[in-house]
Amino acid sequence: MSSNSLGQIDLQIMWNRLIAVVEEQAQTLMRTAFSPIVREAGDLSAGVFDLKGRMLAQAVTGTPGHVNSMAESVKHFIRHFPTQTMKPGDIYITNDPWMGTGHTNDFVLTTPCFKDGRLVALFSCTSHLTDIGGIGFGPDATDVFMEGLYIPMLKLADQGRMNETLLAMIRANTRLPVDTEGDVYSLAGCNDIGCRRLVEMMEEFELADLDTLSGFVLERSREAVLAEVAKLPKGSWRNEMMIDGYDSPIRLAATTTISDKGIHVDYTGTDPQARHGINVPIAYTTAYTVFGLGCVVSARIPNNAGSLAPLTVSAPPGCILNAQKPAPVLSRHIIGQMLPDVAFGCLRQAVPDRVPAEGTSCLWNLNVRGMVKGGEGGNYGFTMAVTSNGGTGARPHADGLSATAYPSGVRGTPVEIAESITPLIFWKKELRPDSGGAGTHRGGLGQIIEVGSGVDMPFDLLAAYDRIDYPPRGRDGGRNGAPGYVGLKSGRTLKGKGSQTIPPGDRLVIMTPGGGGLGDPRQRDPQAVEQDVAEGLVSPQSAQETYGLQRKAAE
Repeated sequence: MSSNSLGQIDLQIMWNRLIAVVEEQAQTLMRTAFSPIVREAGDLSAGVFDLKGRMLAQAVTGTPGHVNSMAESVKHFIRHFPTQTMKPGDIYITNDPWMGTGHTNDFVLTTPCFKDGRLVALFSCTSHLTDIGGIGFGPDATDVFMEGLYIPMLKLADQGRMNETLLAMIRANTRLPVDTEGDVYSLAGCNDIGCRRLVEMMEEFELADLDTLSGFVLERSREAVLAEVAKLPKGSWRNEMMIDGYDSPIRLAATTTISDKGIHVDYTGTDPQARHGINVPIAYTTAYTVFGLGCVVSARIPNNAGSLAPLTVSAPPGCILNAQKPAPVLSRHIIGQMLPDVAFGCLRQAVPDRVPAEGTSCLWNLNVRGMVKGGEGGNYGFTMAVTSNGGTGARPHADGLSATAYPSGVRGTPVEIAESITPLIFWKKELRPDSGGAGTHRGGLGQIIEVGSGVDMPFDLLAAYDRIDYPPRGRDGGRNGAPGYVGLKSGRTLKGKGSQTIPPGDRLVIMTPGGGGLGDPRQRDPQAVEQDVAEGLVSPQSAQETYGLQRKAAE
């Protein structure tokens, strides 16, 4: 089928098929990954790109921080390895935070796809590896070089031959050499599946290249987003948010401008980059900002280079949202994932009926490691990132979601998985009553998690939490969500950030924040309050004092 003979229906069918191809690519990665955070929680991304490095389709499975920053990393690969030099069997790799997805624990692999000896596309994927050495997955480092193995733009494979020297370097710089090398191969394998399925698709539709399809996908997506932007009021709105920070609070400031050309978010006024590893490279800042904008403006439009083009971001170099190398960035997610809420604070002034209250936003992961009985020397016997989350903000027409990771989309690690590969015991993991901010629509609930060592040995928590001193804010009369908490069963409060030891015989207690409420609590449907009380989500006392519900159960 020649490019000139392709009709609108043909192109739409191929577009849908392209999305199916990258979803199979992502599912392959998730099912073959060694790291639990990938195979259980879905902390990954996968996509197909044209020869200009423009993302044509992304998998539904994956996280915005990976997908939207990976979209830029392919352009860096092309700059280092021009397309005319690429050969079948080549694979490229990096974990450079400023050319990848924002921190060194994420490996990005890009593979050129050939059909009949001709380069037709590029497949790229990302996943989070549990351990890549260094200080470990926490915010304590003071520069990026402390944060573990740093891989510049390199060839992982040259015409099908793996770079054994590089693989040996990777194995030697991690506490989990088998898992880490296995994850590298799972990334390479998923790109191979993408290439294979794309070639099958092109043969089925008799396509020699993707030029026409690429133009159709990107232009239609761009036009669709601009059509949605055209419906919005034009102007500029400003919002600020205070968050905990590491040593001192941090101000995030944004000005959002809606024009006929699109939406631009400028972070001028945001505080400077920090000494410790909570800084955010601009690619990750952009990734989560445009995701938040897209959720409000263009949620039904597929994510690709065309739909992303009208949504732009800027931040002053050296601020915490545009950290400069060699700033430490390993825990960049706890700030970067706040950015949809920062943008929402601007958009609520323009389209208040489409924007939720603030939520927990950042993941509350249990980054744990420790020795096991019989362990030798100073090697850690186990290390794991147990994904967890709090509540989302109340929505304009519904309650917030409980124990849900928005905006990351990462699922919580099942307790059974964590207990099967670590010596930890989870004594409690349940919803946290009354943690959702009261409102006409209440915020989603956080969780209470209690965990201890099952081998009477200490373990380390590499804490990277926020929303403790500055909980999610309610709006339009809604109450704030409950703040987060980190402590010990014995009663001692722990810091929200930094490596700390849980002594043997004691237990770690985590309480994740609840989302902010929206609207006057006294306007909440009494039946909804009664249902909350019946399910144990709201206490009878809160139902009476906060919502004004008079019922016998509250006596």
